[in-house]
Amino acid sequence: MPIIVNLDVMLAKRKVRSNELAAAIGITESNLSLLKSGKVKGVRFGTLAAICRYLECKPGDILDYELSDDDVSA
Repeated sequence: MPIIVNLDVMLAKRKVRSNELAAAIGITESNLSLLKSGKVKGVRFGTLAAICRYLECKPGDILDYELSDDDVSA
């Protein structure tokens, strides 16, 4: 998958635990865990905004794009 989720990196940089972030933005810890692992197909802009507001970062700090061979052939 060409989208890389760096949420765990931002959590470590800000010294915030996953359960603290989940409680602060109003999602379950299991849903946050799925997001951190990249096992979700999408994320609501409202959720992304809440994460960025709490962690004082930008969406680009959390989500990254990596060009893959499939993208080149398409």
